[in-house]
Amino acid sequence: MLQLHRKKIMVTLALSGCVLLGVAAYRPYEQPRKRNLKVLPENISRDSLDAIMDEFKVSLGVKCSFCHAPRATDPSKLDFGSDDKPEKEIARHMMRMTADINKQYFNFKNSDRPDTLRAVTCNTCHHGDAHPEEAGKTEAPANTK
Repeated sequence: MLQLHRKKIMVTLALSGCVLLGVAAYRPYEQPRKRNLKVLPENISRDSLDAIMDEFKVSLGVKCSFCHAPRATDPSKLDFGSDDKPEKEIARHMMRMTADINKQYFNFKNSDRPDTLRAVTCNTCHHGDAHPEEAGKTEAPANTK
């Protein structure tokens, strides 16, 4: 009887091991996505890209739809690869500008990765406002002479 239980235990462990190996080896098919990255590196991870985009949203106080156009086939979803909105090109220009400023003025140790320096960021000027130049405008006081 002990021999019978031992065989059942061994078969159960062997099958469990096969199942675990099968699950560990399984990788879902990841369809290559068409990316339209012109400033960020093409091989950036999805997590890193999402973190950068989240930083933009917070720094500008906007949602994704501020820069990304809706899909033609389903307007309830965004077409992240589209360049239909001018705000996306403005964002690219701002990314290049801040990278150049950081490289030129804040790369004190002459790093070979100046793009990782973050002295000037979106939040430096925007502070949660998509159009900071408009936020500071106030009417001049009337001349009281």
